[in-house]
Formats: sequence, structure tokens, C-alpha cells
Amino acid sequence: MARVVVAMSGGVDSSVTAALLVEQGHEVIGVHMKLHDAAPGSEPGTCCGLDDAIDARRVADRLGIPFYVMNLREAFQKAVIDDLTDTYLAGRTPNPCIQCNGVLKFKVLLARAMALGATHLATGHYARIEDGALHRAVDAHKDQTYFLFPMTPMALERTWFPLGGMTKAEVREHARRFDLLTAEKAESQDVCFLPEGDHARFIAEQRPEADTAGEIVDEAGRVLGYHDGYVRYTVGQRRGLGVALGFPAYVLRIEPETKRVVVAPKNRLEHRGLQASRATWFDRPDPDRTVLARVRHNGGLTPCSVDVDGQDGSFSVRFHEPVLAVAPGQAVVFYEGDRVLGGAWIQRALHTWIPEHALSGRSGAEVHP
Repeated sequence: MARVVVAMSGGVDSSVTAALLVEQGHEVIGVHMKLHDAAPGSEPGTCCGLDDAIDARRVADRLGIPFYVMNLREAFQKAVIDDLTDTYLAGRTPNPCIQCNGVLKFKVLLARAMALGATHLATGHYARIEDGALHRAVDAHKDQTYFLFPMTPMALERTWFPLGGMTKAEVREHARRFDLLTAEKAESQDVCFLPEGDHARFIAEQRPEADTAGEIVDEAGRVLGYHDGYVRYTVGQRRGLGVALGFPAYVLRIEPETKRVVVAPKNRLEHRGLQASRATWFDRPDPDRTVLARVRHNGGLTPCSVDVDGQDGSFSVRFHEPVLAVAPGQAVVFYEGDRVLGGAWIQRALHTWIPEHALSGRSGAEVHP
């Protein structure tokens, strides 16, 4: 049997993870990460507040395991909150959950678990680790591997995902069997530190000096209207534009330098490829190997090829069929069957396919969406 630290958020998934490991005879230590100053009694669908810490402690007491709260607010501020703010201000769409997993859970928390003498860290993520590789969960609707690509091979060796072979219904049934108070608790849906999901207000509080108001324009630069902050928009967005073109308009790109939001008809969001950087590879595919790419959580899997690396460490991806609304700042994650090959951060979408190594000396106009 092993000594295992379980990351206990106060939700049903991590509660069942701890209970199953106790049942299996492991020495389990519960740890709740204090990440921010969410108020008690937060809205349903949020997480990581005081009430969640209390629920996690009550579950630990029910299971008879030691429980600790670790203050990781400073690390969370730098790795997640500052990153989200900077990414939105750069005209991109961040993914704070990936940042939280990659830095907080599977680097900082994992290191602290090892300091406690644990051999493994366990979480309630829906994913599987088989033969040292990350695989999609059995429940495709709950699969969370898209959020886990920054895990290192070392982290994979020291991590357990006990729920990867279960459905959500099965997890809740286990919670009832263990008589856990979280058995019927609602799932968290929104980013945990954003009040009412209003990221624009949050960014204004974090960077009050930032002025992001500007124009809404078409591709020719014709002014169609005005917005009160480009941080409110993301590529592919249709609702809330407040402009009338005689056809449905979508956000094509965001230009932070001019504070412009560029809109276009839907067909202009059909992208043939993308550029990405800061990759984590478990199995780097050759350019002639067809793999599958996902460019957003719950998005489809698209056949693609990964081009050779550029001089700056970036690389290009060629889709074998068009993909809608590739958003810079989000992640692209690669699969072969259920196995995760790796992932990276999207730098820009390519409307016309040009390999990475052929971009040198180009004006760049033809590669914008």
C-alpha cells in the first residue's frame, strides 16, 4: 500500500477519489488548495471557496484521514490570475484551468506531496494513465485530458486518476455508498475566481489603468459600431456584438494594438491550420503522420499533420479539414486514438495553409484568419 495525497476541492469527484483509496487500504492524506479569497456562500457552480474547504474537511473527517489546507495564493496569482489578465489584454483567450493544472496541481502541489513522504498524488480528474501514457477517460463527455497536457512524464509517474474508468453517475453512486455529504453537490462550471463569470470586470479591477474600449470593424476596416472592452470578446463569438450586417457576424480576430474587434461572416472562420508554441510532448509525431487535434474543450477531434519546428520553437499544424474559430491563447491537444501525444498553446490561426518553415520573410497578411 502507498501513502497518497489527494487534492480535495470539496466536490464529489475528489471526495470519491479519497474514499476509494481509503477503501483500497492506502494511507491517504487530504489536501485542500487555498488559491484565492472567494467569499463563503459563493454562487452554485463555483468552487474553491470557504464552503468548499469546509466540505472537504468534513469528508476527510468522515473517512478518518488527516486533512491540511495549503496556502497557494501567491503561486496562483502569478501562474493563473496574472496569466489570464495578461492574455486577455493581449487580445487572446486564456485557459486558466490548464494553467492551474500545469503549475499548481502537478508541479507545486505534487512537490509538496512528495515532501510529505507520499509516493503519489491523486485527483478527481476524468482521465486515465496506462503504461506511463495519458489516455482519455472512459466517459467521453467528462474527459478532461485537454486540461492536462502540461503534465510532465515525471508527474504522470507519480499521479493517480481513480475516476478515469467511471461515468459521473457511477461516481455519484459511490459517493452515496460511502455516505458522503458531497454526493448530490452541484458541479463547478465557471472559473473559480471570477465573480459571476464576469472576467471583464475582474480584469478592470486587476488592471484599472487598461483602456480596452474601441471600434467594431469589418475586414476592410469599415467601422460598424463600438465596444466598451475588447477583453469581452473571443474568436468565434456571435452574441453580444451589437452590429447589423444583414447576415450573422462572428468575431474573426482581436487587435489589441488598435483596440479593434474584427467581425466577418462564418465562412471566414474556417481555418486550415495554426501556429503553436510552448509544447509538451509525450510522443512527438513526424510531419507525415496523421494524428487528431482538439482546439477547445469539448471540441471535435480533427485529423491533422504537425509540421517541423520553427527557429523560435513554434510549429505549424495543418488540418486535413477546416476547423472553425481557432482562438489564439487556447490550447491545441493531439491524440492518437485515446492516447494523448502532447499539446501546446495556440499563437495564431492560419486561414491559408503555409508551413512554419516557409513563413520566414512573409508579410504575414495571408496567414491571418
